[in-house]
Amino acid sequence: MVKCPFNFVKTKLKLEAMESGETLSVILDPGEPIANVPRSVQEEGHALLGVTERPDGLFEILVKKA
Repeated sequence: MVKCPFNFVKTKLKLEAMESGETLSVILDPGEPIANVPRSVQEEGHALLGVTERPDGLFEILVKKA
């Protein structure tokens, strides 16, 4: 799980190491992380494939690298 305040930075670093078209799963806390990270990855040009709330209250997002 990626902890705030480095959620997007860590997500971006993972995406930079991936090939175009690969999918990344990111687990996020509710609140600011789930509000900001999906928006930020889309602003970077990546595709947000889905957002799922898990039974433990955390969120999973799926991002396809541009």
